[in-house]
Amino acid sequence: MKSKKIAPSLLSADFANLERDIKMLEAAGADILHFDVMDGQFVPNISIGIPVLRAVKRVSTIPIDVHLMVETPGLIVDAFIDAGANYVTIHAEAERHLHKVIHQIKAKGAKAGVALNPHTPLSAIEEVMQDLDLILIMSVNPGLGGQSFIPNTIDKIKRLKTILKERNLTHIEIEVDGGIKLNNIAAVSDAGANIFVSGSGILKAENPAGMIAKMRKVLNSGG
Repeated sequence: MKSKKIAPSLLSADFANLERDIKMLEAAGADILHFDVMDGQFVPNISIGIPVLRAVKRVSTIPIDVHLMVETPGLIVDAFIDAGANYVTIHAEAERHLHKVIHQIKAKGAKAGVALNPHTPLSAIEEVMQDLDLILIMSVNPGLGGQSFIPNTIDKIKRLKTILKERNLTHIEIEVDGGIKLNNIAAVSDAGANIFVSGSGILKAENPAGMIAKMRKVLNSGG
């Protein structure tokens, strides 16, 4: 059974105190740091990039999952891996040569993930699924933090888990990103996910470290 991993999104961190927040998240037991990159084209927002990733890598001791919400990500994946990405997750909708870029990521020594927007069917990755380390199911429309979880994501996760089992690909990690909170993390876990991205759900909580502990308790209790 794959371990269940909590991945706080740095997009919700205090950027004036980023090192402090990273150290706090690590001490609280975060498993992965989720690093959202937006280009203002694939999504209507612009966020952070390579210089910030290099800084994060200098102070972090846990894996970093770089989520590229950008057009033609194949042009920049090498630079993000060189800057410290352990996972690179690209969007199926944003890359014409998906198979090529997946193998480009893996050749550089990082784990390769593909993300699917809420409207994108699982069939979009049918021909590359066997090459992946991670599949990211977006449970909100990408580009803005603080959105509400889309309920029928649960069914999509269940269908993906079934497909992976049928294809003997159960080693692939299922990550879910968007609106993950204490009140829905159990349902997302029960559906088949094992990596839980939470930005405002953790970092905007009154006690972020305590929130990670509460989420961990839910996951460890069978959720």
